[in-house]
Amino acid sequence: MADPKTLLSTRFRAALEAAFGEEWADTDPLIRPSSFGDYQANLAMSLAKRLRRPPREVAEALAGQLEVGDLCESVEVSGPGFINLTLRAGWIAEEATLVASDDRLGVPLAAEPQVTVVDYSAPNVAKEMHVGHLRSTVIGDALARVLGFLGNRVIRQNHLGDWGAPFGMLIEHLIDIGAADSAKLTVRDLNLFYQQAREKFDGDPDFAERARRRVVELQAGDETTLRLWRMLVDESLRHFRAIYDRLGVLLTDDDLDPESSYNPELPGIVAELSEKGLLRESQGALCVFPPGFTGRDGEPLPLIVRNSMGGYNYATTDLAAVRRRVDEFGATHLVYVVGAPQALHFAMVFETCCMAGWLRDQRAEHAAFGSILGTDGKMLRTRSGDPTKMVDLLDEAEVRAAKVIEDRGELDPEERVRVAHTVAMGALKYFDLSFQRERDYVFDWDRMLAFDGNTGAYLQYAVTRIRSIFRRGGIAVEDAAGAPILVSEPAERALALKLLGLGEAVESVAATLEPHRLTTYLFELASAFTDFFEACPVLQSEGAVRESRLALCALTVRALTLGLDLLGIRVPERM
Repeated sequence: MADPKTLLSTRFRAALEAAFGEEWADTDPLIRPSSFGDYQANLAMSLAKRLRRPPREVAEALAGQLEVGDLCESVEVSGPGFINLTLRAGWIAEEATLVASDDRLGVPLAAEPQVTVVDYSAPNVAKEMHVGHLRSTVIGDALARVLGFLGNRVIRQNHLGDWGAPFGMLIEHLIDIGAADSAKLTVRDLNLFYQQAREKFDGDPDFAERARRRVVELQAGDETTLRLWRMLVDESLRHFRAIYDRLGVLLTDDDLDPESSYNPELPGIVAELSEKGLLRESQGALCVFPPGFTGRDGEPLPLIVRNSMGGYNYATTDLAAVRRRVDEFGATHLVYVVGAPQALHFAMVFETCCMAGWLRDQRAEHAAFGSILGTDGKMLRTRSGDPTKMVDLLDEAEVRAAKVIEDRGELDPEERVRVAHTVAMGALKYFDLSFQRERDYVFDWDRMLAFDGNTGAYLQYAVTRIRSIFRRGGIAVEDAAGAPILVSEPAERALALKLLGLGEAVESVAATLEPHRLTTYLFELASAFTDFFEACPVLQSEGAVRESRLALCALTVRALTLGLDLLGIRVPERM
């Protein structure tokens, strides 16, 4: 059981070898959905240049060697060298029936499962989570779910910012204002106190010196300083847990990977880099100069691993994290879901790890993402100019979703609250994930919560609408799933063919780390179901046709539910 595109690609590679020799067998056949058939292979044009033969001649040679009689009812060469393929209706029906009998709905397990560390969310202690953390948290969670579903061993890591100079400033400020012994401080209080401490640090040399000494005391394990630091961490963790619980993400305390845990390892990191001859002194700091990285002036860029005052920084901790994740966790794949502005940092960290031998055959990837913008095209912020707080964002999402649900007038008050929460969280996640990961996007409440278009609410509603068919018919979804699927009508054929593409969509997310590939597939699937439902009566049909259409409905609701679950989105029973 394989999706059509993967199966056709395999057959094309065999044809490439037969027509032009073994050296061409790995050429991408460039198979795409097409309005001139079910699929179109476009490789003849690019291949013709390399073979120095006319594109149409290349296409005809390929078509002559292509063995797809069991799959396709027609293979036609058109235009300058397009190869159009129309699948057999019987094959589509048989494969859809097989997929319906499979618990994984045709999504294969990874051929070579990896031990994958996914680093995501990473808020800072003593600061409220804000809109900037939404993308990392939501994208990282979706990638962890998809990679895990494919059979990889996924290790989630929430790399908390809980160490370094900011805590010296904040602790010293708490002592100054007499708040160090308060048991009622919230993370919102700490957020404000940090801003005040920052202003004092920048404007008061005496305070700045005391804050620096406080950092030294923290790193040395001073009891009073550590007690205050733990208070900051504990209160912040309560805040983070509440956010994660509302969002419904997988992160737990077991996934915490605080920067402070690396503190004992940092001298060893510097010592090992020195022993391997990778460190150079620059203006009193110890640096690695990985090859190929230069500034605007053309001079080599340094990765500072110990500053001129003998302190460590993010780069040192990130180097230690890579080494730990490879050596202790046995990671073969590292994924960092961090904003695009950190691209240079991670490229230099990964290259330094390769130079040090901490990354060998392992694959390290920066899954960079763009920013969430307001309608003014700038970073989404409150009227005061601060980034929108995550709590405020979630609250407003639920209020707006409740209004949308209320306007539909189909639920009792208690159920409306539950559904509004599910729709709100689904809308936020889906809207974020539906954009290409590295792009910025404009935050738009109306588009996000719309019940039409490519939105979470539309997908959730599509699932509930299909479930209502079974309720009206007094039939369990499970009981309808085993019937043979027929594809005599065009809309049946189109829906069944789209259902065969779930495996390819999920695998493409894992290969590219781009969740929008799955949202696009789910929207297309829901749209295909709408066309089917409008063209093909389900409960009003009879006999084998009725059973087949119910089976298509059952397979569709299962595929949509699975796909949304892989994105971390739940579906209410009714909407």
